Amino acid sequence: MSIELDSSPIRRPLPDVGTLTGQLVSHFIDSVSTRNTLLGDAISGDVTTMTTKCREVGDRVIAGRDVSHELSWFSAAAASWAREGVPIDTMLLAFYEALQLSLDVLCAPEAAHDRDALVDGLRTAMAISNLMSTTMIRAYFREHRGVVGEHRTAARALASALLAGRATTTIARDCGIGIAENYRVIALSIPQDAEDHRPPLDKPMAARRRLRRVRAALAHHREDALAMLSIEGGTVLVPGEDPDDTRLDILIEELSRAARLDISATSITTTTDKIPDAAQRAHELLDVIGRLGYTPRLYRFEDLALEYQLTRPGPGLTRLGQMLEPLDAHPDLYETLRVLVANDMNRQRTARLLHIHANTVLYRIRRIQTLTGLDATHTAGLWQLKSAVIARTFALSTSSHQRLAEGAATAPVTHVRLER
Repeated sequence: MSIELDSSPIRRPLPDVGTLTGQLVSHFIDSVSTRNTLLGDAISGDVTTMTTKCREVGDRVIAGRDVSHELSWFSAAAASWAREGVPIDTMLLAFYEALQLSLDVLCAPEAAHDRDALVDGLRTAMAISNLMSTTMIRAYFREHRGVVGEHRTAARALASALLAGRATTTIARDCGIGIAENYRVIALSIPQDAEDHRPPLDKPMAARRRLRRVRAALAHHREDALAMLSIEGGTVLVPGEDPDDTRLDILIEELSRAARLDISATSITTTTDKIPDAAQRAHELLDVIGRLGYTPRLYRFEDLALEYQLTRPGPGLTRLGQMLEPLDAHPDLYETLRVLVANDMNRQRTARLLHIHANTVLYRIRRIQTLTGLDATHTAGLWQLKSAVIARTFALSTSSHQRLAEGAATAPVTHVRLER
């Protein structure tokens, strides 16, 4: 590989260009070592070879000769930096700082270069910069994708083992990821865009892209998290107990921004051996807030303790649901009450969602009191109404699921002959 400018190789050596090439690499190494001692140590063995190779690249580019052999060394070095965890932004920042120093010297007022020589020198410096940086970046990211893929596979395997209750030190050792004593189990629901007007064939692709953005955001904000995610959501395991619990709220907000949709989530803190039960409960809570239409955000178990208990099967659940039977003939009243409960009894927000006046909401609340005998303006009546809506919503959803299951079980089976 050789570099040509204006259809002819760069052959005429310019003052300082060869020397500056070596200085560029030295500055690059010094910059990395100064900013992070560990990173400097990781590539310290390459310093001498790199300086020599870079000098050779500069000389060969200036002379218009092939540099494929030298660039193969840079590719291998960049790949090793990716494996060592040297950040690409650190590499590029140091590299371009050095390039800037080179151009400052080339363009110094006291430099005795005519215009043609100066332009030729700038072109040479840019050619060397482009050649070396693109070579390193391409090799770095090719290797980085492989490293990330291996880690994601290992993390998924460990998450699967933890959620199944069969995680062992052997599995952790095979995955290369340690097992914590405690985890925050987070159940996620990624909604589908109701206003997505793409053709049917494009919607699965959009969902997969959304999932990739969510995974990337999760890796960026919590690289220690273990996740089992699909386009509809899944489970995330965050190791340890963070005293600043608000970071979980921020995490869900970041994931929502990445998805470009509002994500609902529930969180339960548990010990490692109880992860399967905690995951089951977290997803039950997620199902509860979905059925009740609660505002998408992160909910902890204590936020939903009442709702969770009220949705457990039993005679109390049935009796609570029956308290709202007088509203069966008035669907507008029941829908108003349901939205009111979902929005924490906020009349103004309920009015906006139902596209009615706030006074209309108040009127309907009074009608509900007349029909059911429960007064939402008093604490006792408010609790009973809220509890009844929760119980009734769960009971109706359960009945609907049962009818669908029974219908599927009794539906006639149609045998279709497939033509070859």
